[in-house]
Amino acid sequence: MKENTHLLRRKDAATPRGVSVMAPFFVARAENSELWDVEGRRFIDFAGGIAVLNTGHRHPRVVEAVRAQLDSFTHTAYQIVPYESYVALAERLNQLVPGPHAKKTTFFSTGAEAVENAVKIARAATGRSGVIAFTGAFHGRTMMGMALTGKVVPYKAGFGPFPAEVFHVPFPMPLHGVSVEDSLKALQALFKADIEPKRVAAIILEPVQGEGGFYVAPPELLRALRKVCDEHGILLIADEIQTGFGRTGRWFAMNHHDVAPDLMTLAKSLAGGFPLSAVTGRADVMDAPAPGALGGTYAGSPMAIAAAHAVLDVMQEEKLVERGERFGAQLRERLLVLKARQPRMAEVRGLGAMLAVEFCQPGGNTPDPDFAQQVRTRALERGVLLLTCGVHANVIRFLFPLTIPDAVFAEALDILDGALAG
Repeated sequence: MKENTHLLRRKDAATPRGVSVMAPFFVARAENSELWDVEGRRFIDFAGGIAVLNTGHRHPRVVEAVRAQLDSFTHTAYQIVPYESYVALAERLNQLVPGPHAKKTTFFSTGAEAVENAVKIARAATGRSGVIAFTGAFHGRTMMGMALTGKVVPYKAGFGPFPAEVFHVPFPMPLHGVSVEDSLKALQALFKADIEPKRVAAIILEPVQGEGGFYVAPPELLRALRKVCDEHGILLIADEIQTGFGRTGRWFAMNHHDVAPDLMTLAKSLAGGFPLSAVTGRADVMDAPAPGALGGTYAGSPMAIAAAHAVLDVMQEEKLVERGERFGAQLRERLLVLKARQPRMAEVRGLGAMLAVEFCQPGGNTPDPDFAQQVRTRALERGVLLLTCGVHANVIRFLFPLTIPDAVFAEALDILDGALAG
């Protein structure tokens, strides 16, 4: 039997330290919401491969779809020899993504690629160069992704200079004294001090910040941004890479609002663990780049496309959107009970099953990353995988599969109780 300590030594010798690893063990197999390491220990997965597994590990429908695709073909490069499944998935997303306008969709492999291409599309459509993002945002690890990301360590430190014409304004964080009014005032100040609106191609934001700490964009912020964009001919990009596909109790987080984005980036749970991302947006905007300007060798892999069709089928047939809303309500209720007993739990927030707890020093809003790390470590020791996030690394987020059995979910919550208590 392989041992984790031996594999960890091999990892350290063979791979760079820049690829950090959270778990001190190696996975051997996984099923739905559980996984087992090479030594046979069981863990309940509340990380979901960083929000990738809304349909769980190895959902039978996803596995079946990929196996069937293997029997047909594995790769042609869509730009060389196209396949119907790509077109059919684009048609499905065009119907699902919010907004009354006609839409088109193009596929890539990673969330960072989707963000890069959304910026390319926005610049081509507007003839402008500037892009505005928010503090605390995470939009990927490519050069443009890092430029848009609003957190320096560990994502941006040592990697500059970054692409020009990228600006940031504060994201509303009531716990830390940043209001919607503050954000909008900062946007207007940006227009006066750094870039005039007629040079801005797009404003990009996550409807619920992911790595930034699960701060939820208030409806009044989104309405105000939509108004600014319409007034100045700026495109609004919703980054739904982490929020999409049932995580927030709706198909997409923007379904909670009466605001439609011009472009939306999608990835993570779109294909149940297979690398696939997408940009869906207004048909006229999507058609702005010239033929050959979009694509990639592996963009829209037939294996991942097949998995994504199965994911959408499972979500509809197993009512995972409603299931996510139910689990989110149960988790929120449990966390609020715990908050009354644990003074370091400063705030419980999120939408649907996209929930997080921020930890601060008792009696104030001074971030307490050490306690967040202690909770994560204690939970891991007791068999539950949790992820931290936030600019100060003082937030724990919950990203369990929406297919998790009720009994396993209840077991994990009991473990969480103990981890928070100490």
